[in-house]
Amino acid sequence: MHNILFDLDGTLTDSSLGITRCVQYALQQLGRPAPPADELLFCIGPPLLESFTVLLPDGSTDLAREAVLHYRDRFDRIGKFENQVYDDIPEALAELQDQDCRLFLATSKAEVFARQILHHFELAPFFTAIYGARLDGSLCDKSELIGHILEQEGLAPAQTLMVGDRKHDMIGAAACRIGGIGVTYGFGSVEELTAHGAHHLVHAPLAIPGLVARLRQTESGDTANIPRQ
Repeated sequence: MHNILFDLDGTLTDSSLGITRCVQYALQQLGRPAPPADELLFCIGPPLLESFTVLLPDGSTDLAREAVLHYRDRFDRIGKFENQVYDDIPEALAELQDQDCRLFLATSKAEVFARQILHHFELAPFFTAIYGARLDGSLCDKSELIGHILEQEGLAPAQTLMVGDRKHDMIGAAACRIGGIGVTYGFGSVEELTAHGAHHLVHAPLAIPGLVARLRQTESGDTANIPRQ
């Protein structure tokens, strides 16, 4: 478990304000009613196109793609920094580095925005590499993205973990045969995370390094067979 892949939204930062405002803006640009922010929290985590397909069920894929463009317009100008780092995240990342873990970002957010966000909030130095979706929509699926990272970085699945707050993170981890740690302080529920394969749950950022340290002390390198906590 020397390699830790981290989700961004809901795992490292609380991005709810920027994301929900950008979704509302995109819908307004299309002349559609914009639901209140608390009804749009489901949009945090999944690929944007998937979320807009739900919000525009009577529209075509082209309409959902247009919504994504409107979203990105506001997000690039304003929304990406309507965001805040969760308490204790820098300390948790530093502790993992002290354990000689290599950290990688694995987000469905467009990689260009993810880089800007990590640099803005001074989190980039903690990461060996930053991976996200491409602007053409490829690599937005977590299974595809995680597989891409494993291949590009030459990471052994048995020595790699995925940390995230939504089912997409756990589904991607399971598809790539790596361990999944679900964080409950983000936007996914305990039920969502466990139903989709989380091997462990943590309730605060500083619990992550302690769990990783315990896992590294086990004799087995197969994180999928370590009992859930």
